[in-house]
Amino acid sequence: MEAETTWHQWKNLLGNFVHGGKALGISDRNMDSMAYRLGEFFSDHFDPGNREQRLLKELWEQGDEEEKKVLSRLITRMVGSGKTH
Repeated sequence: MEAETTWHQWKNLLGNFVHGGKALGISDRNMDSMAYRLGEFFSDHFDPGNREQRLLKELWEQGDEEEKKVLSRLITRMVGSGKTH
């Protein structure tokens, strides 16, 4: 993702992936698993493009495996809801 990606653009992009996965029939459990793996990948390979992403990265780095799974489920739920505020 580009460094100039805004918080709303980032949420919309991830929301599109969540909605696409649901349209393909991917279960919530599998979506949660993919979100966790993506969180690990993004944390290891990308510098956050905005302050909100920086906060998520810092939370991710502080969490143990279970806390990261909860955070990834919450993010998936947030972006899947379609709310952009």
